[in-house]
Order: sequence, then C-alpha cells, then structure tokens
Amino acid sequence: MIKVVVCGALGRMGGTVARMVHEAHDMELAGGVDLKEGNIFGAPIFATTRIDTLLTSMKPDVLVDFTAPAAAVENVKSAARHGVAPVVGTTGFSAAQKEEMKRAIEGKVPMVLSSNFSVGVNIFWFLVREAARKLGDYDIEVTEAHHRNKKDAPSGTAKTILEILDAEVGSRPKLYGREGMMERGKEIGVHVIRGGDIVGEHAVLFSGNYESIELSHRAYDRSVFAMGALRAVRWVPGRKPGLYAMADILNLK
Repeated sequence: MIKVVVCGALGRMGGTVARMVHEAHDMELAGGVDLKEGNIFGAPIFATTRIDTLLTSMKPDVLVDFTAPAAAVENVKSAARHGVAPVVGTTGFSAAQKEEMKRAIEGKVPMVLSSNFSVGVNIFWFLVREAARKLGDYDIEVTEAHHRNKKDAPSGTAKTILEILDAEVGSRPKLYGREGMMERGKEIGVHVIRGGDIVGEHAVLFSGNYESIELSHRAYDRSVFAMGALRAVRWVPGRKPGLYAMADILNLK
C-alpha cells in the first residue's frame, strides 16, 4: 500500500487526485495540505505551515503537489527532508525555482516533475519533437486554451512545447499574439486563450508552402491529469534519487 499526501488538497486538481487516491485499491490517502485545515475523504488536511508535522506523523511514501510555484518549492524541500518522494504537477516555475527543487532532492529522494501528467500530452510532445526534426524550415505557431481561472500564461504544457521546438529547430524569437501591420519572420507565434471551463487544449501548426500539418491534444476532464499523476505515484517509490519526467515512466526517451 502506497501512502500518499496531497498538497493543494482543496483545489481543483488536488481534490481530484485525492479522490482517485482514496478510490485506488493500492493506495492510502494519508492526508492533505492546504491553506486551511479540514479533512478530505476521512483524511486530515493540515495547514501549509504544519507540513513537517504531517510528514512526521503520517510517514507517507509519496507527496503529490498541485499548488503554486513558491508553495511547491517549499513542499518539495519538506518532502526531501523527510525522505518522501515528490510528484509535482504545479506549473509556472522559474529556472531558479526548478534548480532549488533539484538541489533539495539531490542524493535524497526521487522526484517526478511534469508540466502535464496526461499520457496523451506526453505522446503529443513526442510527436511534436519528431515533426520539428523534419519540418524545421516551416513556419510554426503554438496555440493553447484553458479555463478562465488559470493564472500562468502560456501554460506549462505550452512552455514545454516551446522548449522542444527550440531544441529541435534552434532558438527562435517568440511572438505572443499579433497586432498591427507586420511581416511574418522566423518567429514562433504563441497564442493564449482563457475562457469558461476549458480543461486544456494545445496545438502546434507547421505551415509551409502549399501544405500545413497540425498536431493537437484536447483534455475533456482533469481526471486525465490525475490518472497520470497516480501512474507516477505507483512508479516512483524505490527509484534512485534524482529528477524524473513522465517520459521516463512511459519509456519515451
């Protein structure tokens, strides 16, 4: 039985993960962490300031984090101190914050960090990489859409797409939206939509003379992200300390 603590347990994603952990036959929801104390599916929710107390008393195997960048960094550091493997789906990290988490787990615990835990999105990233290798001379546009409450833009998934494109076609200027009179150059256009309850949509357009290829992924329910996170929860216990991605879990590297 894998004992799991969920950070951001009262949020949209955290609550979905907590429910699915509670329903899993091979997992135990040991507790949650959020700004307010309470309980979820019979497990106690500790205030963020008391995360060390929770980890000491519950002794979980894995900590799942869907919170905010600054909070996630501190949660990862706490997990590493207590020998708990973090599975982090929070997005919007700066390079410095990613490095801080990497230093915290080094030599101590394994951590799975992904801007998107959907299996389909990870296959989508793989296909984008393959297409970019063959279509580097084409014009490239990236579009993403999410619900009206999502704060970071572009999304973490879109940023991963841009990292993949830079790795395969070389670093190009990014143009975030277009307005006015301008000629298209070698930039990659990035377009962000926020509205309603859109769960998550991403597309990459490769456009050349006389033809275009578009790769896209659409999520219909955030359970798909939670399912991927649970897959990481099952995979990470017992791994060597270090930083892992969903590509490791899916053998896509």
